[in-house]
Amino acid sequence: MPSVLLSTAYLPPVEYFAAVARYGQVWIEACETYQKQSYRNRCTILTANGKMNLNIPVKRGGDSFSHCLPISEIEIDYSENWPVRHFRAMEAAYMSSPFFVYYKDEIKDILCSGEKLLFNFNLNFIKLLSSFCGIKAEFHLTGEYLPATQSKGSISVISDPGSLLADIPSGCQEGDIIDLRYRIHPKSKEPSLMKEWGKEKPYWQVFSAKQGFVSGLSIVDLLFNEGPNSISFLQ
Repeated sequence: MPSVLLSTAYLPPVEYFAAVARYGQVWIEACETYQKQSYRNRCTILTANGKMNLNIPVKRGGDSFSHCLPISEIEIDYSENWPVRHFRAMEAAYMSSPFFVYYKDEIKDILCSGEKLLFNFNLNFIKLLSSFCGIKAEFHLTGEYLPATQSKGSISVISDPGSLLADIPSGCQEGDIIDLRYRIHPKSKEPSLMKEWGKEKPYWQVFSAKQGFVSGLSIVDLLFNEGPNSISFLQ
């Protein structure tokens, strides 16, 4: 079974966790430079007025813009109290959802942890949300940046990882790595992975009666609405 290579992401979209559930052995890109206008510091939730983007501000590092820095060195900007704003936005959107009350405290704890680095902050969320979804996966960090070397349709594949992997853990076979670093992106023109894998199906949402089913949202939308049943929409 191939492994999957993903970028870091803030409260990633549902298709991100479908990839985690599909492959199990997950490599998080730790050596790329920072990418603006991506899920690396942005998530999308559903409110009474439609989709809402929640963005984490990052420090710009003086005169040099932060996208020149490795993703693992990007610092979060806490000059404004955005964690409280993000939590209040989620609370307003999902307070009446069936499972918000069960997950809100641990999500708030990470939001308000004061973690300095964006990469570590995101990783804490990815691991927590995977456990909430009931996904059994192993997460590892890349040792160097390596571009994709070939493509299978719309999916990039790294056939010779070389020193990309900092280590090969027990139970993880060296071989093809499915590269989804740039496929899961808010501006991607490709069909969603959920549709490509035949897993795109509606679930109950708080504002379904008003807006119909809305796809492409953060995993928290699925979790707050479906709870432990979320795994059935991912596998």
